[in-house]
Amino acid sequence: MQINRASLFAAVAICALASRPAAADEGMWTFDNFPTAQVKEAYGWSPDQAWLGKVQAAAVRLTGGCSASFVSGSGLILTNHHCVASCLFDNSKQGSDYLNDGYVADRRDAELKCPGQQAEVVTKITDVTGAVKAAMGSLSGEALTKARDAKIAQIEKDSCPDTDTNRCQVVTLFGGGQYKLYTYRKYSDVRLVWAPEDRAATFGGDPDNFNFPRYSLDASFLRAYENGKPVTTPNHLDWSPRAPKEGEITFVVGNPGSTSRLYTSSQLAFEREVRLPITVTTMSELRGRLIRGMEENPDHAREGLDMLNGVENSLKVYIGRQKALNDPAFTATLAAKEADLKEKSAGNAAIGDPWSAVDSAVTAYRSLYLPYRFVSPSSDLYGYAEALVFAAQERAKPNAERLPGYTDSALPLTKKRILDEKPVYNWLDELTLEWSLSKAREYLGVDDQDSKLLLGKESPEELAKRLVEGSKLADPAYRQKLWDGGLDAVKASDDPMIQYALKLNPRQRELKKQVDEAYVGPLAVAGGKLADARFAAYGDSLYPDATFTLRISYGQVKGWVERGNQVPIATTLGGTFDRATGSPPFDVAPAFAANKAKIDMSAAYDFVTTNDIIGGNSGSPVIDRNGTVIGAAFDGNIHSLGGNYGYDPTLNRTVVVSTASVQEALENIYPAPALVKELAAR
Repeated sequence: MQINRASLFAAVAICALASRPAAADEGMWTFDNFPTAQVKEAYGWSPDQAWLGKVQAAAVRLTGGCSASFVSGSGLILTNHHCVASCLFDNSKQGSDYLNDGYVADRRDAELKCPGQQAEVVTKITDVTGAVKAAMGSLSGEALTKARDAKIAQIEKDSCPDTDTNRCQVVTLFGGGQYKLYTYRKYSDVRLVWAPEDRAATFGGDPDNFNFPRYSLDASFLRAYENGKPVTTPNHLDWSPRAPKEGEITFVVGNPGSTSRLYTSSQLAFEREVRLPITVTTMSELRGRLIRGMEENPDHAREGLDMLNGVENSLKVYIGRQKALNDPAFTATLAAKEADLKEKSAGNAAIGDPWSAVDSAVTAYRSLYLPYRFVSPSSDLYGYAEALVFAAQERAKPNAERLPGYTDSALPLTKKRILDEKPVYNWLDELTLEWSLSKAREYLGVDDQDSKLLLGKESPEELAKRLVEGSKLADPAYRQKLWDGGLDAVKASDDPMIQYALKLNPRQRELKKQVDEAYVGPLAVAGGKLADARFAAYGDSLYPDATFTLRISYGQVKGWVERGNQVPIATTLGGTFDRATGSPPFDVAPAFAANKAKIDMSAAYDFVTTNDIIGGNSGSPVIDRNGTVIGAAFDGNIHSLGGNYGYDPTLNRTVVVSTASVQEALENIYPAPALVKELAAR
């Protein structure tokens, strides 16, 4: 679909300047600041605290970057197919392509472990702003970041002494205006239960991605285990396999990953002029290299599919963001928002001029960005090596002096990600490493000292081949040996990838120190001042930028007008066959074709709502007024790509796979009678 930019940015302008609480349906709200009065005014009803408590207890964060929900009393988790694609990929092997063919566990002991995956449920949210800001005091630069991180590490450790079942995470909100401690009940054993064929979930492929109408069965089920048994989850959402109703109120509960709606003009300029162009250009090349590699043989086609799907999805997102920030009407709107806040803050000595501080920090970051970005190459094996090196070094320090990600509260998940068994394909790892090294040389320059550090006298191709072919890090037993042996074992390792990571480590630490001093530290102070300015100007009925922590958005089932035509609220399963052409990516999934006579063609398939979401919300339950789940959010429409910077209620839409279609699939396309029975249990 073509983006109607004129109407999009006119609407955003209205939303941005009319009021400051958020406009109707806008916002990814924290559970401890839900806009009850605002929802009631818009819809004549708002959930009470008991309702909010129930859905919070059922909401799941998947540490792979998605959201989900408990939908039975036995740890059953509803999420998206694309959120379990890596699990399907990691469990596949030659002759058993679960990503392509789908997977149905007909008994509990056939459910497959998902490497690196963890399910987390928020049990408590505590404001620790005072403690963190007191630790920061009047410090600046790197000293500030060290003091802040030390205090956060202490709070997390003291609040979660039992790291086997709990995880504590202090989250920065409003750019440093608030710090909240999120306490999670975690489940480190997550297993795959049911997933359709890849073509059923990705029907329409990249052309249909971020568009609507859609015909995608982007749904799957996982299960949380503990001590080898499914967990008991009495706080779960009831399953409601019904069609959506136009105009009904809906809630999306999940973990939106990241937004930049509170950015200043200099931060947005950096995105537009530096980060986004580099990202789009380099990812486009990676996509081309990957497609070429997958065409070499059928095994490569299978082994590269999960990465290709992810690259194409991300690339479309970044292209959409780049278009948004290059539109004069949109940037004028964002500038007007900033001018409004500056005007309301003028003369407030306590706030001062944080905008100038951000300008200076961004200017300093521009000179550091390229080496900081490229000095850590990309590949699974290098990722293991770098994490093992940093973990060994950091674990030798007191908890308060460690880098984020390696503190006592964070180490269990870091360790799980390093040690869980998953396949590594040498050709794919070599391809990504070669690509990242070649891009580093291209952007830094041949004579740059960081290029020389990365490559020495070797070409990207020679170095990638030597490191990947010589590494033993694909073996989880070898990674375990290095983890257990600590820094001495890591230094003594003859693995070329480990030695390469050790070589790069001092420069990586030096660059982090420089970035903390010139950019991160000043932004933490300025962010707090900007938050104070917003609260003083607009009150406390505000939502922070997304941080991959639990949020709730409200909206309704509603289509929109596209180039003069009304877009319907929903599609049907039968529409899949009407849309099919017989050629990829519009070829019908084999199980759909084989079971065509059994399928209820009128069953609701995908639908749209006005809920405000962003990446990370994938898999979030879409919940009705009764607190029952009627779908799982899996995408936004093309207009939502600008949602990283602003929300437009007339055009931005969430795309949802209906529980009605999932129920039909469970009964007639990918039969799972035990699951049908489990979901129906009350």
